[in-house]
Amino acid sequence: MDNAEFDRALVGAAFALAAERGWREVSVAEAARRADLKLDRARMRFPVRAAVLLRFGRMADAAALALAPKEGPHRDRLFDLLMRRIDVLQAHRAGVLALMRAAPTDPCLAALLTAATLRSMSWMLEGAGISARGPIGRLRCKALLGIWLLVLRAWRDDTSDDMSATMAALDRALTRAERLDGWLHGRRAATEPPPHPPVPEEPAAAPL
Repeated sequence: MDNAEFDRALVGAAFALAAERGWREVSVAEAARRADLKLDRARMRFPVRAAVLLRFGRMADAAALALAPKEGPHRDRLFDLLMRRIDVLQAHRAGVLALMRAAPTDPCLAALLTAATLRSMSWMLEGAGISARGPIGRLRCKALLGIWLLVLRAWRDDTSDDMSATMAALDRALTRAERLDGWLHGRRAATEPPPHPPVPEEPAAAPL
């Protein structure tokens, strides 16, 4: 078993445990035992439980970027990338929902997820051909994080097989951003920031 297979197995076991017991009851050692993985290797690759979440975020990014479209409008490319990230969450839905329930009462966990998701949003922007560099790029990342939070809330409540409600929420959010501003096309002047990120009407589920 190579490192990528090992990591997928351990992450999957961790989210399976979260679905059964809640995120607070998950440990790397228990996840390794669940997946019949060697504890010494788990210790080397996942020294703390937070490493499971960081690795999961990178797995979601890689799944999105592996087939990043090279042509078409920036908005459509971004839609494709973000839905591919959602597909990864959907594969571990029950465990991710358990994590989302735990985050609002755990400030350290919420801060970790927010910082990691901002990095992921920069990759999604770059993958769609939109610069995430410099002060304007950082503002774009925050704006996209706001969109991601709104979409996560829709995904949390979406029980359809085809995630139609999630796709509709993402389509509306990107359309609104495109209509309000030109930042999805990289047309903003260097001195003008993109729009403020959308703010959910209620505390959003934890980002990933």
